Amino acid sequence: MKKMDLKKYIRNILDFPKPGILFRDITTLLKDKKAFKYAIAGLVTKYRNKKIDLVVAAESRGFIFGAVIAHALSAGFVPVRKKGKLPATTRFVTYSLEYGTDTLEIHQDAIKPGDKVLIVDDLLATGGTVKAVTDLVRQLQGKIIGIAFLIELCDLKGRDNLKGYPVYSLIKY
Repeated sequence: MKKMDLKKYIRNILDFPKPGILFRDITTLLKDKKAFKYAIAGLVTKYRNKKIDLVVAAESRGFIFGAVIAHALSAGFVPVRKKGKLPATTRFVTYSLEYGTDTLEIHQDAIKPGDKVLIVDDLLATGGTVKAVTDLVRQLQGKIIGIAFLIELCDLKGRDNLKGYPVYSLIKY
């Protein structure tokens, strides 16, 4: 596959969702079939030989990448949702946000002890959400093989919240 500069497919929107923020809009990458295929291939290649049992991703944009990557790796897919969105018995973790807290949940029976897990999300910023996902996977005794992102905002030092885990990002800003 010919090398592709994926940054060209990401739209930058200034002052969204609030003044001073530069938002990296991935919808422009998603709608381009070649760029989307290239991005998925770039993420899948890293984990193809890792014998992943489950791909775990948090809503909502993580679902886009997580489900496709799970399919490509012949792995199962486990959604992590905001509180109250999953129908069966759950485990939960509450974590800090810039202005308050949030709670994520996973089904109690989603991961068996020892399952090899790849955590996937679209963007690594401060790492708070993905750190919460790692806590949920650990509660269920899954073995985290890696954490993969389409984009990493390096200046926000999200990797610092994920020390001890192998982190991979396809695009770095």
